[in-house]
Amino acid sequence: MKFKSVFLSFIIIVLFTSSGLFGQNILVNIDQICISKEEAKLHDLINDYRNSRGLEQIPLSINLTLVAKAHSADLYYNSPDDDYLCNMHSWSDNGKWEACCYTSDHANAECMWDKPRELTSYEGDGYEIAFFISPVTADISMAHEALESWKLSPGHNNTIINAGIFRNAKWNAIGVGIYEEYVTVWFGEEHDKDGKPEKCVD
Repeated sequence: MKFKSVFLSFIIIVLFTSSGLFGQNILVNIDQICISKEEAKLHDLINDYRNSRGLEQIPLSINLTLVAKAHSADLYYNSPDDDYLCNMHSWSDNGKWEACCYTSDHANAECMWDKPRELTSYEGDGYEIAFFISPVTADISMAHEALESWKLSPGHNNTIINAGIFRNAKWNAIGVGIYEEYVTVWFGEEHDKDGKPEKCVD
């Protein structure tokens, strides 16, 4: 089983497609965004973990969820992290956003920090954590695997529990996106004036 976990940041409105359905960029309206059972589970697990550390819960954001879903899809279909220089912070050139290769020296950090404003009505910066696992099987909980992996990574863990460089940050919005073997979670300090996403209908 292969794990890949990288510290990321940001938000999107466009979902992709591969062949047929995903052969072109699709602009997703905010009222089309919903949160799946596994995504809702991950949100709950993150808040439970924060509660165990005496921290407040983070409310779901429809805009950050839109970005998380789009970035997870971009990673899956377009592999902007395929280059040995570019990690999972990267964005492809196949969407209505500024493409970037995110390198380990964080030289292109602003490319991600600006994504919420670039792609949605969310007014603040976005900070993302991401997770990859393959193969995905029926007995795997992506929510559980992602959080357990992030807990073992100081950078990811600090983002979740407001430690390290995020000790003075106050998360007032969170977005969750799971697509195939990719999981992304976005954090923001600004409240989302558009509210939270509805649960997807089975």
